[in-house]
Amino acid sequence: MNAILNVIWLVLCGIWMAIGYLLAGIVCCILIITIPFGLASFRIANYALWPFGRTLIARRDAGAPSVIGNLIWVIVAGIWLAIGHVITGVALCITIIGIPLGLANFKMIPVSLVPLGKEIVATGR
Repeated sequence: MNAILNVIWLVLCGIWMAIGYLLAGIVCCILIITIPFGLASFRIANYALWPFGRTLIARRDAGAPSVIGNLIWVIVAGIWLAIGHVITGVALCITIIGIPLGLANFKMIPVSLVPLGKEIVATGR
């Protein structure tokens, strides 16, 4: 079931959301100081392409630098990516078939706002 949902996700919104994360990652990698933001954005782009069957967990070793980085991320790129997830999620929830995809979009809002200190892991299904 995860594979079917992932293929539908990829066609309907996964590619567009991943492109948004890739663009944010490229912009962040232009300056040396923002490379960690770019790497986090590339990780989330991978998650945005194939989200079903994977989940996010908080890393216990993430400390104050990730909190400060997340505050900067929210201002620079996080809010725009979260708005993209909200708009896409609402649009997908209009149809019955799109409801699981819309809920997955809403599930990705927290990681789009605060990506540092998170790890993407496979679920045990």
